[in-house]
This record gives sequence, C-alpha cells and structure tokens, in this order.
Amino acid sequence: MDIRLALIALVHLALIGIGAWLIVIDARTHRLPNRIVLPTLVSLIVLAAADALGTGESGAFVRALLGMLLLGGFYAVLRVLSRAGMGGGDVKLAAAIGLVLGWHGWQSLAIGAASAFVLGALYALTLILLRRADGATRIAFGPWMIAGALLGVILG
Repeated sequence: MDIRLALIALVHLALIGIGAWLIVIDARTHRLPNRIVLPTLVSLIVLAAADALGTGESGAFVRALLGMLLLGGFYAVLRVLSRAGMGGGDVKLAAAIGLVLGWHGWQSLAIGAASAFVLGALYALTLILLRRADGATRIAFGPWMIAGALLGVILG
C-alpha cells in the first residue's frame, strides 16, 4: 500500500474517533469544546499543507482552505443571524469540516453541508411528531454536522 494512502486512512480514522467523541459531548452538553475542535482544525490545516508539499499538488490544499472559509463563514453568518440557534463551537467545527470536505472535492463539500441540515431537520421533525419536542426545543447540531460530513466523504 502507498504510504500516502495509509496516512490518509489513518487521519480519517482519527477524525472518526474525534467525531464520535464530539457527538457524545454535544448531545450531552450542547457544547463543542475549543480544546478539541481548535487543535483538530490546526492539525488538519498542517496535514493538508504537508500533503500539498509532499505531492507537489496544491489544488486540494487550496480547495480545502476555500471549503474551510466557505462553510465556516456560512455558519458564522447563521450565528450572527440567530445567536440562540447556532453556537460558536458549531462555527469552528464547520470550518474543520469544510476543510476536510473541500480537500475531498466540491461535490463532497456540497453533499456534506446540505446533509447536515437535512438530517438535523428530519431528527427535529421526528421529535415533534413524537411530541418529544416543540419549536423551542434546543437540539445539538454537531452530531448532524459530523454525520453530514461522513456522508459527504462517502458519497462525494
């Protein structure tokens, strides 16, 4: 097996572990801690830059940075528009997810970003139909962002 592919697989396995950890934390506390999200984001930037330097191809790195800015920026706008809805942790996680999905490609970014909102809406609708929630119920969005990112990587 190519060493680059092995390292990419290892990074993705680590991201699955970090994602699972964040899902549990966010579901319990409605928080995405900076002590986990920010080092993950910085590590991903460094790894994407190392990949670009190692392969001599900068396209995926540039796309990753643009994905980070696009998705992180979109979530930042949502946070400004609805302070009670979107948290700062969601914005930072969106930047990390945007970087990973952007590195994979534009289609991955589009699928992952859209899937998070579709999955979150389906979950909220199910809770409302089961009368376990109403329009004011707070729902952790991090798990849906991570699930959407996974779908973006797999389907994109």
